[in-house]
Amino acid sequence: MKPEHWKQIEALYHAALEREPDARATFLDAACAGDEELRREVASLLHYDSLPDRLIDVPALEIAARELALAPLSGATAQSAIPARISSYQLLAPLGHGGMGEVHLALDTRLNRKVAIKLLPAEFTTQPERVRRFAQEARAASALNHPNIITIHEIGKTDSTHYLITEYVEGETLRQRMNNAPEKRLRLTEALDLAAQIAAALAAAHEAGIVHRDIKPENVMVRRDGIVKVLDFGLAKLTETQAPPEEAQSPLTDDASTETGLVLGTPRYMSPEQARGERVDARTDLFSFGVMLYEMIEGHSPFAGATTSELIAAILRDEPAQVPEASPELQRIIQRALQKERTERYQTIDELLADVKKLQKRLIVDAERDDSPAEHRLPLTPAVNLAPKAAGAKAAVVERAAQISSGLWLTGLRGWRLAWLILILPAFVLFGLWYRTTGKRSIESVAVLPFINDSGNADVEYLSDGMTESLINNLARLPNLRVMARNSVFRYKGRSAGPHEVARALGVEAIVTGRILLRGDNLIISVELVDGRDETQLWGEQYSSRTADLLAAQAQIAGEIATQLQLTLTPAEQQQLVKPETSSPQAYEYLLRGRHFQDKGGTEDWKKAIEYYQQAVTADPGYALAWAELSGSYFSLSYKGLYDQNECLAKARWAADRALELDERLAEAHLALARIRLTDWNWKATEQEIRRALELNPGLGRARFFYSAYLSLTGQHEQAIAEARRARAPDPLSLTANHNLAYRYLLARRNDQAIEASQALIELDQNYPNARAMLGHAYEAKGMYAEAIAAYQEAIRLGDQSTDIQIYLGSALAGAGEREKARTILKQLEANKYTSPGALTALYLALDERERAFAALERAYAAHDNQLQFLRVSPQLDPLRNDPRFIDLMRRVGLSP
Repeated sequence: MKPEHWKQIEALYHAALEREPDARATFLDAACAGDEELRREVASLLHYDSLPDRLIDVPALEIAARELALAPLSGATAQSAIPARISSYQLLAPLGHGGMGEVHLALDTRLNRKVAIKLLPAEFTTQPERVRRFAQEARAASALNHPNIITIHEIGKTDSTHYLITEYVEGETLRQRMNNAPEKRLRLTEALDLAAQIAAALAAAHEAGIVHRDIKPENVMVRRDGIVKVLDFGLAKLTETQAPPEEAQSPLTDDASTETGLVLGTPRYMSPEQARGERVDARTDLFSFGVMLYEMIEGHSPFAGATTSELIAAILRDEPAQVPEASPELQRIIQRALQKERTERYQTIDELLADVKKLQKRLIVDAERDDSPAEHRLPLTPAVNLAPKAAGAKAAVVERAAQISSGLWLTGLRGWRLAWLILILPAFVLFGLWYRTTGKRSIESVAVLPFINDSGNADVEYLSDGMTESLINNLARLPNLRVMARNSVFRYKGRSAGPHEVARALGVEAIVTGRILLRGDNLIISVELVDGRDETQLWGEQYSSRTADLLAAQAQIAGEIATQLQLTLTPAEQQQLVKPETSSPQAYEYLLRGRHFQDKGGTEDWKKAIEYYQQAVTADPGYALAWAELSGSYFSLSYKGLYDQNECLAKARWAADRALELDERLAEAHLALARIRLTDWNWKATEQEIRRALELNPGLGRARFFYSAYLSLTGQHEQAIAEARRARAPDPLSLTANHNLAYRYLLARRNDQAIEASQALIELDQNYPNARAMLGHAYEAKGMYAEAIAAYQEAIRLGDQSTDIQIYLGSALAGAGEREKARTILKQLEANKYTSPGALTALYLALDERERAFAALERAYAAHDNQLQFLRVSPQLDPLRNDPRFIDLMRRVGLSP
């Protein structure tokens, strides 16, 4: 049917609706002028409009008509004139079209990369609804960061052309994949693999409050390596974001929750509530997903109709036929997804994904024995396809399992053979499960040793270190698994120690080792999991990847390790394990470089770290983790006394807010905000944020360090020490963890233990200046001034350039009777461009200048000095504790005496 004909039908339909029902027939007789086909089509639409419960309504028909009317636009005669270049993008070739615009392959001349550019046709730019939905697609998709969701690079407008720039996905649509399959049916294992990836994408969208509302095979791309990309969020509704009042009241809005009777989507995949124009939520995507899964397996839609009206009526009325040879598990998944009443459907996509995963695992159990080669096993999550070994063998084994599970293999069996199979197969499976759970020793603790850089280039050391740290962070999120933290394992970098020796020293059961070889843009990654108790290899694999795919490689490896450790993960935990931090390889590289310098610990190193974090957020402004790390670096600099703390904290605050805005579930973002709340003296909010960080990631060691500090500052010393010990447990060789514990002892006035802990810290690293400074604090607290002076001087010799260490040295000198030397230090500090007045208070008190100390404290209060966090617990301030002025200052800071 030509577009002109559909427009004529649509015009007559609306004109008829404006008349009373009794007058419509007379109007059509005159308006159609003897064209019986035209009259029949309009009458059919009017008929469905009059059915009980408003089975279908005007907007749904309008959308269907527009989609059909736009279908011929791929022809040369119907296309609008397309410019050869838009902004910095050179158009190369058309890729496709749809109701929301035309898509072209283009070259980004700035970055020399291929991208896809979607153009809103010029004739639609005068329609506010089209333009609004076009922009909404960009907003919805750009809010999501997931490996199975298309990446939005840019949205813009040049002259009268609105455009959207996305990543270019080389592959085919799911529709093309299905059309190329025998009888348009995908193999069960392939269908479940693709379905799991689509469900994972929807889970990420729903978690962000976004409902897609147009899930269909045309909106799913399958890359050549099997990775799924869900496209076209043009109909997405931000379920937790209210529209502005003027938009919410507009009759043009596509939000079905704001206007009863407004329907958007593709009719064949609409949910019943969507077709009726009712309020929709995430469960409408589950129904569309069920239609698509049915179609992938059966080769045709579960609902049929010769016209759009008949199709929607079937969705509302008919029950889908069962898939003839599907297993009971698969039948149950499809039937539950396709329930017409949404309350009887799956309630979340996570529930559906969990059942799909269970079915996949069932296939694996049926297909493989415990001693089968590792390359025959499916990965835990299909995050990336990295040079798989024996792919043909794997496909054969898994497809055999699919045939068994779906019942296809039973078709040709007769009589006793069928009975034998029914009796023996369950026993075989049960034996396999028993052997898997009892034949192997469980592993509850693991250490990831620093990966070895085999490239012979020290400049890429950040890659091997980054791979190690990322694996540690990923595995630390898993329940019931103790993972050694970074500082403890990095003590073994460059050392040759056997797995048994390392496992015994670190108190773990398994060791992960690895090597990275970089050749050009290609990486060869070798990984091995070894039982540290007897040095037997549990698993080993080699991966080939581009540097651009390093994130995906890490997710694959973490999933494989989790599988080998026999960890049972929920769908949410599986998703968290493979959740990418960024879609920009360049941004990730900058993050790794930033961490590389941050871990060195020097002031200049921290400056370099900040530079790299800034480059990371420039490369990917949506990189929440990079913003959180940037905030942490600025926060640390604010304590060094070398820079204006307010300037550092302002930048730290902005970066923390940005991180949390991008990812509310990022533990590091809540940790960054907790630090800022502490500087605000908002003690309640500080505790709330740090508890939220630990709730999201109990294995985040930095969060536990900070929580123990918070407990100390608020006078909860026993709890603080206990928390510091918990923070140290997975990282017993960590300098930071041991320094933190020593500090908790000091603030609790347990000076002997503080001295003992500081001496143990020095034994770990003779060149660690903070260990000497901490020892000096403990000696000074005990009145051992000569020993304190020697410790402070050694810290300075080892590189501590902060003003704080000079203040501590001056205080110890004054205590030892060398007051002139102390005054010389005081004069030098007062002449500095910036010295913390709160820190100077300690030196004034050591020189018996009480009034100057109070004046400094008032200046500190006016400047919101970080040092006032220590009012309640600092040993240097003990001489002031009974003074009413000090008690009042503590009250103003929010601390009780």
